Amino acid sequence: MADPDTLQRRGLMFILSSPSGAGKTTIARRLLAEQGAALRLSVSVTTRPMRPGEIDGRDYFFVDRAEFDRMVEADEFMEWAEVFGNCYGTPKAHIRDELKRGEDFLFDIDWQGTQQLYQRAQGDVVRVFLLPPSIEALEARLRGRGTDSDAVIEARMARARAEISHWDAYDYVVINDDVEACFGRVKMILEAERMRRLRQTGLIDFVRELTR
Repeated sequence: MADPDTLQRRGLMFILSSPSGAGKTTIARRLLAEQGAALRLSVSVTTRPMRPGEIDGRDYFFVDRAEFDRMVEADEFMEWAEVFGNCYGTPKAHIRDELKRGEDFLFDIDWQGTQQLYQRAQGDVVRVFLLPPSIEALEARLRGRGTDSDAVIEARMARARAEISHWDAYDYVVINDDVEACFGRVKMILEAERMRRLRQTGLIDFVRELTR
């Protein structure tokens, strides 16, 4: 008897987007911790300075602006965007080959990057957008970090409203009013998308055997 978990499957690109402070990073870290080798984080290239505790190649690939511009000109990114004066991009290298082998990737990118990635890869992309329970709760979370000035928070709130306006460009929208509940919903989406017929490439041969 065939084990459905051993059938060949095409991988997917699982995108999590949200305005800053809506819990995207928390949900992403929990997914990666629970999924282990079954879900890999897509590591972005960035021009922003390395922060304490970050490691080049694990958190980001850190490059200067000249190198980033060279990569853009060489069409080495699946998507890229400039945010608050810093550039971020998803390198093409290995991702496409790994998808064929059934590897799943998690993307922590904004709506602009999501749009670019979807235009390039469509059927391989699953788009999930997290919303805060209210705009007041979002601002409270940002202020609660205690790391940004009022001017930076105001800029982040303005950007958050702009990002929220693109909610309808996503396949799934989840309100993060409770971290546990939100995580459960996101995990269900991932599991269901892995089972979609279009990704179950091994089903063709399996069904052929059944109908002989």
